[in-house]
Amino acid sequence: MTPLEGKVAFVAGASRGIGAAIAVALADAGAAVAVAARTEQEGKIPGTIGEVAERIDSIGGKAIPVQCNVTDEASVDAAITTTVGEFGGLDILVANAGVLWMGPIESTPLKRWQLCLDVNLTGVFNVTKAAIPHIRARGGGSMIAVTTTGVTMIDRGSNAYWVSKAGAERLYTGLASDLSADNIAVNCLSPSRVVLTEGWLAGGGGQKIPPEAIEPPETMGAAAVLLGQQDASGITGTIQRSETLIPQQ
Repeated sequence: MTPLEGKVAFVAGASRGIGAAIAVALADAGAAVAVAARTEQEGKIPGTIGEVAERIDSIGGKAIPVQCNVTDEASVDAAITTTVGEFGGLDILVANAGVLWMGPIESTPLKRWQLCLDVNLTGVFNVTKAAIPHIRARGGGSMIAVTTTGVTMIDRGSNAYWVSKAGAERLYTGLASDLSADNIAVNCLSPSRVVLTEGWLAGGGGQKIPPEAIEPPETMGAAAVLLGQQDASGITGTIQRSETLIPQQ
């Protein structure tokens, strides 16, 4: 029996990159997966929810593409409702949707600052708030927010991306205490190194990353499968790094 057999997962921000890798890994571990994101048609950055759902179907998994704008509460509620209606419940939430802006504060346009907060922090709030009642109704489950090691790298200055992810970490570490009585594990998960996703390549500011600093997205998928198996009696209230949680082979 696969470790997530019979479980239902909702992965926000799953049209590409880390979210797509996590959605595929959860499905491969037996979960039925809602592949949720805004991208239904190919745009400037490769990847759509339909393509990821089809990839899961091709390996024998169960998935549905669900259009979801995490900054819009009504869109999030509709996406969660669709997932529960299709699969009968919800056990695992992965709040992965994110935008990248790593420019220095003094040259950051206000709209970019606000977009990072809207997607990376308020978006996590929206999907989490919508998912809690459904996971509670299953008698427990797991909630995972995807963050970044940049939160702790204060010697490298500040930017909108790291600040928004720091807020998500505080939200989830505090929420673990609130939801312990409901048997819901609440954890943060970040790559240990840089995952060269489509979003990173589009918005990483042209930074050159040495090969030893690059992590394959599949490591995040394996770590999410482990965290997806948790409830409040296991790992909860933590900020995990992928390669620490899943040692490199």
